[in-house]
Amino acid sequence: MENENNFAFQDYYPDDYAHCYGCGRLNEDGLQIKSYWDGDESVCHVNPHKHYTGGMKDILYGGLIASLIDCHGAGTAAAAQARELKINLEPGTMPRFVTASLKVDYLAPTPVGKEIELRGTVKSIDGRKVVVEVTLSSENNLCARGEGLFIQVREKS
Repeated sequence: MENENNFAFQDYYPDDYAHCYGCGRLNEDGLQIKSYWDGDESVCHVNPHKHYTGGMKDILYGGLIASLIDCHGAGTAAAAQARELKINLEPGTMPRFVTASLKVDYLAPTPVGKEIELRGTVKSIDGRKVVVEVTLSSENNLCARGEGLFIQVREKS
């Protein structure tokens, strides 16, 4: 992938696939997360607003944690497939992936109003199926871990 560190994975999504609440660059009300390669891992930094609280006012809502892991994992799957297939990416050419399954383990409370780091590792690529493990940390504490199975969408012929 040419210039793979210069642009976020999500910047390469086709416009009709860029409206996701978590990662869609065209969703003005969404989080618009940005994921990048850091060697063989993917990385994303997010600073959720304090209104994303869970049951306790200083703890991040678990559904948002799952959403962040899901979107970062799907972006990682797409970028990994592009690497695997040696696709020369340009805006609109990123392979599209959807989530087939997602498992999230909540390991420690995640504080709101603090930067979160997501790190993704590709566990396997098997044709259109990519398995990605994602960790979510805040202030150097591992707060959650997730694993997703992401499936590449078949292009219309």
